[in-house]
Amino acid sequence: MEKVILNLQPIVSNLNLPTVIKSIVLPGDTVESLFIATQVGEIFYIRNGEIKVFLDIRSHVISLEEYDERGLLGLAFHSSFYDNGLFYLHYSVAGTEGPGALSNSFKPNPCDSSTLNLDWTHRETQYSHVNTIEEWGLQSNEQPQKRRTLLRIKRPFSNHNGVNSLNFSPETGKLVFTHGDGGSGYDPFNLSQDILEIAGKIIEIDVTTYIAIDPPVVTRFNELPKPILATLSLMAKGVRNIPGISYQWFYNQYVKYVGNVGQDLVESVYSFVHYKPIPVSQLVQAEANGGKLDEEGLINFGCRAWEGAFPTSIIRNCADDGPLDKKGMAYYKEAVKIATKRLPPLMIYFHQDPRPDKFEATALTGVQAYLGNRIPTLTGTVVFSELSKKGNANGPARGTLAYTRYRSDGMLNSFMEIQTNDPFDSNDAYYVSLGTNMNQSRIYVGVYGSMQVTDYNQGTVFEIVPRG
Repeated sequence: MEKVILNLQPIVSNLNLPTVIKSIVLPGDTVESLFIATQVGEIFYIRNGEIKVFLDIRSHVISLEEYDERGLLGLAFHSSFYDNGLFYLHYSVAGTEGPGALSNSFKPNPCDSSTLNLDWTHRETQYSHVNTIEEWGLQSNEQPQKRRTLLRIKRPFSNHNGVNSLNFSPETGKLVFTHGDGGSGYDPFNLSQDILEIAGKIIEIDVTTYIAIDPPVVTRFNELPKPILATLSLMAKGVRNIPGISYQWFYNQYVKYVGNVGQDLVESVYSFVHYKPIPVSQLVQAEANGGKLDEEGLINFGCRAWEGAFPTSIIRNCADDGPLDKKGMAYYKEAVKIATKRLPPLMIYFHQDPRPDKFEATALTGVQAYLGNRIPTLTGTVVFSELSKKGNANGPARGTLAYTRYRSDGMLNSFMEIQTNDPFDSNDAYYVSLGTNMNQSRIYVGVYGSMQVTDYNQGTVFEIVPRG
């Protein structure tokens, strides 16, 4: 892949941690405005260089701790937003804190079967928090107002809620909800593979039918009322933690790109064109009747037994305390069962990598197709963001950007880091989010100066632009 050198051009600074960056044309307007949602619950928009508050729901969002993966995580504008003013939010609800599903941190032991087959028991009381998906609309006075709640989901742990978790599909017109597994680490309850669990799935939501039902707080599909079930389709399972979904029009078809955050080995980007969603009402009915639906065409990313192209591993230091380590398969039998059913990744990058031209990973934070022509090298590629690349133990943290290309043959592709200027001096710069405009001709990256969301106002949104 070709080397590319670009500049980071600041758009706005002194923000709280940005989780969503996307643009839309406001009703009655003629130009796009850039919208930025922050983890603490603010939504701003920028039009002609002026920043304004669109919505502030900080009082609705759960109280965040120093490092936290909860908060305002998703914002999507209806495909007909210009005409109907509808938009959708995904966030962690204030006042819903619980003790968590396990009292101790979890790590599977392949020699102890009791660690491989845990159940999430006492869900009524043993949970972390509740997330909600809501529909909002602009009133006649242009002020946003909540219209209804689509889903309320109880989460076992505080992490892996997903980010940039709501996007409308240009292919189906449905709202796509990308939802992380139960959290903790190693998906203790294997929720991502259980087809009735909401966690660890990509779900399509038909928002065209207005249902006057206040949804209950649930963890499984079969706990939902039938009218709500009828609006849901299951697009994929086997998700670990996911920074949204991106669509690319390519040779008269839509390529879908999804990132999956890794455990200890790799970060992964997946691509697919064809899929066969399962109506959730059908899978619930089949399970109730003791049957099993055909999952042919359902995308399976392989979590928890697979991490990208590898079986999920337990990493232990070798006995001599040297630089070597030993990797053992965490879930061998599960990995074998789904080996031929999972979708192989398009690209992976490693947490440890001896190659001098590659960087080492901490966490994937965004995946975005680029269709612009201002940066010809990137035209038709998919750009991804890394939170903080390793290898600079004594210096400030630095995230980075890279790109790869779609392959129709299903083979694993390589990637190339995008070189940029460094406008951060000696400050930390974590790349926490990635976004674009309406026709995907611009790429924006959200950068934060701390790993702690409560270190407020350290966020900047940049656009990547040609150098010179």
